[in-house]
Amino acid sequence: MNISRKEFFRKSLTSLGEAICTVSDALKAPVAPPQDVRETENFTATPSEDLVAAAHNDRCLAKNSGCFSCMERCEFGAIKLIPGVGVRINQQLCTGCGACEHVCPVTPKAIRMQARTIHTPSADHAEQLTKKGISTC
Repeated sequence: MNISRKEFFRKSLTSLGEAICTVSDALKAPVAPPQDVRETENFTATPSEDLVAAAHNDRCLAKNSGCFSCMERCEFGAIKLIPGVGVRINQQLCTGCGACEHVCPVTPKAIRMQARTIHTPSADHAEQLTKKGISTC
C-alpha cells in the first residue's frame, strides 16, 4: 500500500475526530426522571397485614457491609445481614410497616414493600400428610 504522508495524516485526523464524537455521544447520560423523595421527619410506620418487605440485594449497600439503616430501623428484627449477599427478610416477623423502605438510602430502593402472598397447602397435600400420620395444623 502506497500512501503519501499528507493523505496519512488527513485520514488519521478524520478517524480520530470520528472516534471522539462517538465516545462523547456514548458518555452523555440520559436525564433520569425525578425521584419521589419522602419526608423523613413526618413518617409514621404503620403495620399492614397485606404488605411485606422484599430485598433487592443487587442494589443493597449492606452486601459489602456498608449500610445497616434498614436493620437498625426494623423494630421487630425481621431483617438480618448476610455478608457478601445482602439482607434477608423474615416474612413471619415482618409487619409490613414500610420503615425499612423509607430509610433505605439508595435509589431505586433496595427494599420495597410488596403484596404478601399466603401459602396454603393444597387439599391433596394435606390428605397425603394425614395418611402419613403427620398433622396439618
